[in-house]
This record gives sequence, structure tokens and C-alpha cells, in this order.
Amino acid sequence: MKKARVIIIGAGHNGLCAATFLARAGHDVLVLEDKPVIGGACRTERPFSRAPNLGTSTGAYLLGLMPPELIAKLGIELPLLRRDPHYFLPTEGERYLLFGSDQAAMKQQFLTFFSAEDWRAHEALQSEIALLRDDIAPTWLRAPDSIEATAERYVRPALRGVFVDLCRKPVAHYLDRFGFKSDLIRAMYAVTDGFSGLNGTWDTPGTGMNFLIHNMCRLPGADGTWMIVRGGMGTVTATIAEAARRAGARIETGQRVDRLRVDSNTVRGVVLADGRELAAEIVVCNADPFRMRDLAGAEKLPSDYNARLDRYRKDGTTFKLNLALRDLPRFTCLPDNRGQYGPTIHLLPDEKQVMQSLRDSFAAVKAGQLPEFPTIEWYLHTTVDPSLRDEAGNHSGALFVQWVPYELKGTTWLAEEQRYSRHLLSICDRFAPGTSDLVVDMFALSPAGIEKYFGITRGHIHHVDNSFGFSDRLPYATPIDGLYSCSAGCHPAGSVIGAAGHNAAMQILEGD
Repeated sequence: MKKARVIIIGAGHNGLCAATFLARAGHDVLVLEDKPVIGGACRTERPFSRAPNLGTSTGAYLLGLMPPELIAKLGIELPLLRRDPHYFLPTEGERYLLFGSDQAAMKQQFLTFFSAEDWRAHEALQSEIALLRDDIAPTWLRAPDSIEATAERYVRPALRGVFVDLCRKPVAHYLDRFGFKSDLIRAMYAVTDGFSGLNGTWDTPGTGMNFLIHNMCRLPGADGTWMIVRGGMGTVTATIAEAARRAGARIETGQRVDRLRVDSNTVRGVVLADGRELAAEIVVCNADPFRMRDLAGAEKLPSDYNARLDRYRKDGTTFKLNLALRDLPRFTCLPDNRGQYGPTIHLLPDEKQVMQSLRDSFAAVKAGQLPEFPTIEWYLHTTVDPSLRDEAGNHSGALFVQWVPYELKGTTWLAEEQRYSRHLLSICDRFAPGTSDLVVDMFALSPAGIEKYFGITRGHIHHVDNSFGFSDRLPYATPIDGLYSCSAGCHPAGSVIGAAGHNAAMQILEGD
């Protein structure tokens, strides 16, 4: 490994997408991954010592936002599994909602357990967001315009103002337009789409942008929902890596880049941790923007670019608790299996406390404290994809928790992680008694754990908050000639999308 025309730092899904398109165009492409495996945070692993053959997705859990046009352009096939129903909102009492394709049953649940006003609001919300999804879809595989220019160019006139407000304002402003009567349903929509992976709450500007992004699911057969990938999320990156290799790209793991070689404001290659220097005309960084700055040297970047990066820098506030379970939990509100195990299961406080709990939880995080009842999304994906179960029949599950602090005031994650994990399971017990007793093993990742395990600065799963959208995100080209970013911090957003890798590659090819 002495030189390549293009070096890509990081074998996450965006880096692998970029490698595929650049290699197909005839470039000599070398992908350098410092971990012993490819995939970044898009991996399938077997992390449980007490259930060593049980597979699970440890970082990203679902595929929703990858454009079908990109999948076609990559020439790959992904084994996608529809979750139907896709959301389950249980309560500690008798009420529940199963969101799926059975609209008659869903309407009956709304009318029985909630209200006609909530059903009408739900229908209006889904209709409007579907129109916006169709309008915005073409923008994801091209260089971004500003939010306002995007509205003028792509969004139907009747929704242009709605679109700009959604992108710029809090999720509360958007959801309140529809007239939901139930705070529990309002909170569910805000949590799953507005708060996921974001350092912000109900009334934080930009949570509306995150809501829009999370509603851009257009995969074949998805009907606007997120999907499971058979074999776990590592199937996605393994499939793209295979396409990259077929195109001629080389992928090397265990190769940590220590710094970039920059001369006269032009990238010349990289220096590895073992001291070897590799020459390259172009370097594409799949690592987060702050890691890229560390590699380049902040002193080599102009002050306005550094200031832009500083505005992006926020702590991750996501806690992931991956679980090995000997059996499925039994929910008080729905003890019989009616499809409630495959969806995203939303655990939220009771109707009367839920909005105050959202405010209190985010305030606690800002004070460096662990919230008593954070918002929890619970996954039990081996019910839909049994291929990952082990010989003992164990299920893998995960609690996806918003929000927790990156740093704890007066204590440490090392001291608190096991205790807080047990506390989260006690919340599960309130909805499904006995869940804690089903746990065979746990693999917890705090924000600091995410940073260490996946190499993401401050443990922010989206690299840059999805409160930043379109041209407000990190540009693909940097002020250093030949240095590009294909980070999740670029347009269109953080998640397993692949568009940033595609778009960075297209910009490089256009400049050839």
C-alpha cells in the first residue's frame, strides 16, 4: 500500500458507497478502516458472552431512509423485511395502539382508546407528510440548495410555507397544527421522529427538520415505514462492500489514519498510525467532521470553516441497551400476540405526565443527570428476522433511549451504566411485568461508549444534529483542495442513507 488515486477514510456505508462509484469510474480506490471490521455503526455482531451465537445490530437498528434510486444505481439487492404493524404504543393499563396496514383495526383502537379527533389528526398528518416526502425525494441525490430555495424549486406551492416552518421550527409547532387531543400520541410522534439521535426537545428549533428526515422512508414495499434487513444491518454494509470490491476498490481493515498530508493547501495523502505514508490525489473522509478536522489540523482550515464546525459540535444524548432475552415479554395491555413484537415499541409515561416528563428529562440531561423516565424505543427484531436467533432460541432486543448526558455530574458512566441499565429494564417491567427476569445478557453503549466503540466524536450517532438540513449541513468539498467529506454530517442527514457517499463521489467525478 504505497499510493492510490483516491483514499477513503472509513468503511462505513457512506464511504463504501463513495468507493463503489469512484472505482466504477476507473479510479484506483483504497478504503482504510481502523476497526478490524467494516461497517462503522452499521454492523451485525454477536456481543453477548452468555449467548455468544445470538446476532444483533449493535449500532443502527433499521433501514428506512436509503433512496430506492440509490439502491438501483448501486446495483445491489437488500433482503428487506416489512414490519406490519410498525409502531406499538402500549400503556400500563388497557389502552394501546398498533400502527399498521390494517386501517380498520387501527381506527377502532383510536376510537376505543383515544378519540375521533386523534384519528382525524393522525390521518391528516400522514397525508401531508406523504406529499412532502414525494416532493423532497429528488433532492437527496444531488447537491443541496438552501431550505428556502428547495421549497421554491421542489415543494408544491400549497405546502412551501409548511415545509420551511417544519425545517426551521420545533416539532411542537408542526404537530400542534393537526389538533391531536392525546398528549401521549403527540409525544410518540415527537419522540420517534423529532427527537431520535438529536440534542433537542419538544420546543427546540430544528426538531421539525429531524421529524421530516425520519419520515422520508421510500424503500420498496415500505409504505412510508422503516424496515428490518435480514441478517441485521451488517448485511447492508457487507453488500455495498461487495459491490465496491467488484468495481475494483480495495478495502483494508485495521489501518488507522493518524493524520492527513497537506501541502500548499492541497491534500497529498495520509499518514498511518504505524508511520507509513500513503500518497493520494484525493482523500474522502467518512469519519465525522470533527475527526476529519483533527486529521487535517485545525490550523490548516480557514477560521470561518472552523467556526462552522464549532456550531455543529454537540454531545450525543443516545443510550443503547442491546439485550439477549430467553423469551418474549408479555404486555399487560395486550397479552396475546397480535404482531406487537416486531414494531418499534414506544414506552412513554402516562398521558397525564408525559409532556412534563419530556421537559423534565431534557432538563435533567442538560444538568448532567440521568432522567427517571427517558423516552424509550424498544426493538425485538428477531421476531421478524429469526435468522439471528441462536440454538437456544434466545431473542435479541434493544432499548434505544433519548436522552442521557454525555458526561454525568458528580459520577461517571463506569459507575452508573449497570445500575441505569437495570433501571431502564424496570420501566419495561411496568408495561410487561417480568421482562427483567428474561434477560440473559446485556451490551450497553452510553454516548461515551458509542464514541469509544464506533469512533464517533462525542457519541453523536448522526455526526451532526439533524436540526441542520440541506445546505446548512457540512459541504462535501472542504477548503483543502482534494479533501472531501462523505460524513453523515453532510446532506441529506445522519442515518443509514448512503446519499452523502453518492453525492460526494458525484462531485469529485464532475470535477475530473
